[in-house]
Amino acid sequence: MANSASGMAVSDECKLKFQELKAKRTFRFITFKINEHSQQVVVDRVGQPGETYADFTATIPADECRYAVFDFDFVTDENCQKSKIFFISWSPDTSRVRSKMLYASSKDRFKRELDGYQVELQATDPSEMTLDVVKARAL
Repeated sequence: MANSASGMAVSDECKLKFQELKAKRTFRFITFKINEHSQQVVVDRVGQPGETYADFTATIPADECRYAVFDFDFVTDENCQKSKIFFISWSPDTSRVRSKMLYASSKDRFKRELDGYQVELQATDPSEMTLDVVKARAL
């Protein structure tokens, strides 16, 4: 079912992979991209459970928009091990205007398909999604 505002559908694979990450912790992260030809959001890449946040950020293209989810493990000030799933919207200033508009207009519908993330992060520059930023948002 396409979104009337942007015309973007969400592939079933996106929802299935997200459910696996959330329920089974099969993946550390998933990146998603908009396929303009098929007019839908598709899975771009999945990260294995042993991969780090640095591995994740290395997969994000510097000049192309992406959506992503990252399963972030951390220890609280009370020394409790916790995990939060981040939804990250990456829209760099250097990407095409059309691409930024497509991602912006499709984001709300796409987020509704991913039921269960805890923290949303929007970034236009790598400094807005550093590990320190993620840690601060997780607590």
